[in-house]
Amino acid sequence: MNHLSAQLLHRLAPWRDACAWRIAYSGGLDSTVLLHLLADLAQQHPLPPLAALHIHHGLQAAADAWPAHCQSVCDALGVPLQVVRVQVQVGASLERAARDARYGAFERATADNELLLTGQHRDDQAETLLFRLLRGAGARGLAAMPESRPLGLGHLLRPLLDVSRAELLRYADERGLSWIEDPSNLDQQFSRNYLRHAVLPQLTARWPRALASMARSAAHLSEAQGLLDELAQMDLAAADTASDFSWLRLPSLELAPLQALSPARQRNALSHWLSLRSRLPDSEHWVGWETLRDAAQDGHPIWRLADGELHRACGRLWWLAGAWLRPMPDAPSWADVSRPLVLPDNGQLHITGQGPRGPLQVAYRQGGEVMHLPGRGHRDLKRLLNESGLPAFARGRLPLLYQGEQLLAVANLPGLVANAHGCWQLHWQPPTSWSTLSS
Repeated sequence: MNHLSAQLLHRLAPWRDACAWRIAYSGGLDSTVLLHLLADLAQQHPLPPLAALHIHHGLQAAADAWPAHCQSVCDALGVPLQVVRVQVQVGASLERAARDARYGAFERATADNELLLTGQHRDDQAETLLFRLLRGAGARGLAAMPESRPLGLGHLLRPLLDVSRAELLRYADERGLSWIEDPSNLDQQFSRNYLRHAVLPQLTARWPRALASMARSAAHLSEAQGLLDELAQMDLAAADTASDFSWLRLPSLELAPLQALSPARQRNALSHWLSLRSRLPDSEHWVGWETLRDAAQDGHPIWRLADGELHRACGRLWWLAGAWLRPMPDAPSWADVSRPLVLPDNGQLHITGQGPRGPLQVAYRQGGEVMHLPGRGHRDLKRLLNESGLPAFARGRLPLLYQGEQLLAVANLPGLVANAHGCWQLHWQPPTSWSTLSS
């Protein structure tokens, strides 16, 4: 067994009980060597079933021929291939848009207890470190690419991060492997290509060990980030308390324990908490956190981030994303109250107990609503909601049940049902607030 195969087998030892190994196979040098190594190891060792996954971005005409090349290589190695076509949402950065589309496909394709393997190597790690350094990244960004992380229902693994591109090229040449040369990789209008072709060669000409040293620095920064994550977890433990409105199903933190920390520890704890929910802001945009933190007690400040919003209400921070930020269509009528009612972009409703009969309608607040409560008379809904303490951001989504012009019930809030004996209740299951990120 050659050194590269032995090194790869050692890296993969903790993942031998996975249900399957999928190789992200672009057809380029890195993934071709990884595919060949794994197919060879599978002939000699009992490994999980192998399969390859090729993502077709559809960004250039040359790419239309690549699936056929990948198929011929996989056929020769006896490895099944799946080709997935993605739609790239072109924006300010074509590189990032293509990457987001690719990792979205990876996530959807990775089932429970499956492992997706990618071919990034040591040179890629150094390039990522330099790229992020030039963008002013902190320790989390400068840690570059993690060797492994959760992906979908399984995990992603980069087993070649300690291997140089020169080693991969030597392996491929010695075995006569063929691979695709993506012409876009030569276009220096892309920042990474400029670093790869114009900057890094200059660095390695002066400092031959530059790439290895930069990759080692990334490893040190990854270790430092691990310590920062441990500190964040300790600080978040005090803030991760139960909310009076846990039924909102929104991630939230108690504000006071965070305010007691130093500003640096506040940013560290919040960065850790937000990192699974949103792309993090750069240093200049953390003023949004300070504005939210220091707002008046009766205010309802919002910090808008790339993938959602952080709201402050009821002494807590609340993360809103997805359906919570989309305009709501009109609520539908409810013909059969014995069955749950799905609310477009707003979860669903159901009634427990002997509910009211006759045609019912669901609506949302418009302002000026009045409710008749047994023993309390007619009460202004705005005041009732103020008394309940429900966060302001949830009030416009709170379902109201009507029969004709009469407001019969307000979902989930105790006592806000217009029936004297409390024989039925209106229950709302709100939409979830989540987003999945990759790195």
